[in-house]
Amino acid sequence: MEPLVPGEGARALEDDVVSLIAESNQLAGRIHPILRDSIGDLVRSMNCYYSNLIEGHDTHPRDIDRALANDFSSEPKRRELQKEAVAHIHVQKLIDTGQDPDAWPASAAYASWLHEEFCSRLPPEMLWVTNKQTGQKLPVVPGEWRRHDVEVGHHLPPGHGDLPRFMARFDSAYQAPTLNNFRKIQTVGAVHHRFLWIHPFLDGNGRVARLMSHALFKRLGIRTSLWSVARGLAHDEARYKVLLARADGPREGDRDGRGNLTQRGLIEF
Repeated sequence: MEPLVPGEGARALEDDVVSLIAESNQLAGRIHPILRDSIGDLVRSMNCYYSNLIEGHDTHPRDIDRALANDFSSEPKRRELQKEAVAHIHVQKLIDTGQDPDAWPASAAYASWLHEEFCSRLPPEMLWVTNKQTGQKLPVVPGEWRRHDVEVGHHLPPGHGDLPRFMARFDSAYQAPTLNNFRKIQTVGAVHHRFLWIHPFLDGNGRVARLMSHALFKRLGIRTSLWSVARGLAHDEARYKVLLARADGPREGDRDGRGNLTQRGLIEF
């Protein structure tokens, strides 16, 4: 899954990005922290709505608010999506309020925590996936790596027996990067893609990747309870998915990095 960090060609926008972040932080700083956090509680459900939308789960914001008030629909599928939303909001609130683990978010341990916290709150009916080739129903175990090989669109993630090795490499690459602030921020995108490329869980990888990115930005001092990564990505969901798939591709010649995967595709993502 090399390269793991975007190369030098990705640095062209460094000044613009750093300036934009500084201006954004100044804007957020004009809101009193108590008011900001209160508004954050209100819009967290909207951030969840966008993450659900990326998964193809269209849960109306009104249904999410009702679920937060413990008012669940009598219609089974609608109720399942409401409980999914509540689970997402619970995990994001733990991150926003500093109740997540001390582990660096770009790590196998943190990913496992995210998956367990989210999936353990889902209704049992949502903890199954069906093998499209065999029709076999497979259980999704909260916090545990998949025990079966999978196919994601045109992408074939590593075999389940190789997951410990790939996640160990993921840890070593992203645990303590000796990078400047811009490169650390930029590497969040690489973490997001490479985690999805590994696809360590049987289901829920997209959700975990977005929550992981949200947590990374918070640790890097780029955060506000008024916005989330999922909300931003959902504004151009089609392009997000196209660029994800493009970054899955193999290296395209001598000018496309030195790893097995395309450096150009990673930079573009």
